[in-house]
Amino acid sequence: MNTISKLFKAKRMLPISANLLAIGGSTYYLQSKIAYNLEEQESRLDEIEGTLRGHIGLIEDALDRIEGKKDGKKMEELYGKRGRDEKEMKN
Repeated sequence: MNTISKLFKAKRMLPISANLLAIGGSTYYLQSKIAYNLEEQESRLDEIEGTLRGHIGLIEDALDRIEGKKDGKKMEELYGKRGRDEKEMKN
């Protein structure tokens, strides 16, 4: 019981509470930074995905033209629609 009463003396409460406040504040700050960075990474990956889809569409159209298929513009409609929708939303 004597040890517990020594722990809660006034001159030891200030450093203990300061330590707990610092640990709690830094934990909250790091959690918010991690959440923000994850959102940023997800938006970058979505942009990369759209770019890759566009390039895949162009490659498939070129392959269809080389092979002589008639519906070569089908891929442009599928892959280009998303990019146009995003551009219209920005304006």
